[in-house]
Amino acid sequence: MRITGLELLTVPQGASAMLLVLVHTDDGQYGVGEVGMRSRWRAVRGAVEDFAEELAGADPSRIEHLGQLLARSGFFPATGVLAAVRAAIDVALWDLRGKALGVPLYEVFGGASRDHIECYVHVPGDAVRDPEAMVAAAERLVAAGWRYLRVPANSPNGAEYDQRAALRHTIATMERLRTVLGDEVELLLDVHTRFEPAQAVTLCRELEPTRPYFVEDPLRSEHLDGYRTLRQRTGVPLAAGEQLGTKWEFRPLIEGELIDHARIDVANTGLTEARKIAAMAEVHHINLATHNPLGPITAAASAHLNLVLPNVSVQEQPWPELTLPPVITAGPELTPGRIRPAERPGLGIELDLAAARRLDHRGPAPLPLYHRPDGSFTNW
Repeated sequence: MRITGLELLTVPQGASAMLLVLVHTDDGQYGVGEVGMRSRWRAVRGAVEDFAEELAGADPSRIEHLGQLLARSGFFPATGVLAAVRAAIDVALWDLRGKALGVPLYEVFGGASRDHIECYVHVPGDAVRDPEAMVAAAERLVAAGWRYLRVPANSPNGAEYDQRAALRHTIATMERLRTVLGDEVELLLDVHTRFEPAQAVTLCRELEPTRPYFVEDPLRSEHLDGYRTLRQRTGVPLAAGEQLGTKWEFRPLIEGELIDHARIDVANTGLTEARKIAAMAEVHHINLATHNPLGPITAAASAHLNLVLPNVSVQEQPWPELTLPPVITAGPELTPGRIRPAERPGLGIELDLAAARRLDHRGPAPLPLYHRPDGSFTNW
């Protein structure tokens, strides 16, 4: 079996689109993976074209070797967009491996170490600026069977993101949620890298009485050593890593024991790299809380990974229902608060390839742009 080419598919998903990479082989098979970095989709297209030249004629079973090739053959390490495209190719190669063996991917990785994976859901975005609407939405999710809820650290002023206003709003919302929902519901706060260290310290210390399951990405990912100061000044569990694509990038967080949950995104790392990061994390008693704001491809890949590993806390599942696009006819099995990969070969994804190729290939929608009250840019 030899690789004959790569194919990039843009599959609509709500207001945005999934970026899928297919690895084709000379026996008519293909594996599928998803690119985690949607915001630079034209750069993704170029990376797919470059990597296709390097992989032409290669043996798809040499997954580790091909990953090293793509990561290092350009001399400059493959990070950012390149890492995300490499990740999609890696997942597709593992999908091919499972299909070739005729077994679900988790069996290839050594078999299940748990019966299912706990997962968390996002409290709907239309409720986040009103604490009482947030409480009502959270109560509906809990009644449906969800036990882990993700809450965003949003500003009450829309795209104008005032850190101090967001801090006060978030603390009030978290306090209200804990009072109403009690201690049986886990609250996961996502700051989305928007806070400066001083505000992050204040936020985390003020939130200690609400006992969050973790506070995610309170600081920007460019300077991971900032977590060292934050770690020393708060007792709340910390989570980070969704913007990182390699074990080298995760290394300071893990070896410094600066986080409690590693936010690995297999659409940015791939499965091969994710397993290495997970092994590093296990030695330091750090669990995986896999990041997945994407579609069923990444949900399935994450579920296969998490079903096997010993050090897993929770998997992100942004919507309470796993809605499959019309061109994807089978995916993982989701019930409120739990997910499990399908018992089919590879990822367990069934794709109507002919229909997917007929879709309009416009890229994903642009991300929102946030600014501070003085007009300066801040992270979305």
